[in-house]
Amino acid sequence: MKAAKEHIIPGDLNKVLENKVMETVLDLYHVKVSVLETTCSGDADSEGIVSKSVSSHSDLIPGVYEGGLKIWECTFDLMDYFSEAEIQFTNKTVLDLGCGAGLLGIVALKGKAERVHFQDYNSTVIEEITLPNVVANCVNEGTSGKDRKASKPPAKRPKKAEGSPDVLTKCRFFSGEWSQVSQLLLGSNKPFSKYDIILTSETIYNPDNYSALHDTLAQLLDRNGRVYLGSKVHYFGVGGGIYLFQKFIEERNVFRTTIIKTIDQGLQRCIMEMAFK
Repeated sequence: MKAAKEHIIPGDLNKVLENKVMETVLDLYHVKVSVLETTCSGDADSEGIVSKSVSSHSDLIPGVYEGGLKIWECTFDLMDYFSEAEIQFTNKTVLDLGCGAGLLGIVALKGKAERVHFQDYNSTVIEEITLPNVVANCVNEGTSGKDRKASKPPAKRPKKAEGSPDVLTKCRFFSGEWSQVSQLLLGSNKPFSKYDIILTSETIYNPDNYSALHDTLAQLLDRNGRVYLGSKVHYFGVGGGIYLFQKFIEERNVFRTTIIKTIDQGLQRCIMEMAFK
């Protein structure tokens, strides 16, 4: 059981971007993982997940590394859906669960969410990928904005953390296993209100985790809240998938589920909405 930890945002945001090379996708910055793989070692990767992932050629080492170095397809499916369906994040409290690069939470921040929390299993992912991505996209508005208007692509490396860091006062960052993060939030002395929206992408590949995920959603979602979950229909080799998870949820009889979009290109994928019954 991986203990939960809250990651403190450094006072000097330039240190967050130090030695980070950024790429862009859909007008958002994200840390270039191939560079991170050659530069991240020692204290920066106390869990050793970068070297273990590289040496084992694996995107998943159960109980050690849960895939947060990679941006998975369903992240983009969810981002497309938010745009198509005009999902409103204004003044909402949002959790990006199993956040990895944090792009879903960043979209919510840019959509004027009141509060966005990011959670990933691995602390290295939060510190070396998620937090730098949030700083590059949300504090560096000046830099990325100018680059976007120009015909040339955005700079590979945001020069400095420019602009207002106020957006970071809306953010908290957590690592650890889901049930442990729930306990940390619910048992904290800090004021905590449940989330209006929980976003999660490709977190249901392993049926062994369904109970922990279900209970976390039930504990942290506001009574009138919504979960938006992106998943492949089936995860070959690990056994999970959207319909298996939907059946599990229905048997628990806490949430109602609706498949709100199906994507047929490549491996079939779905977006599911969940709400309390």
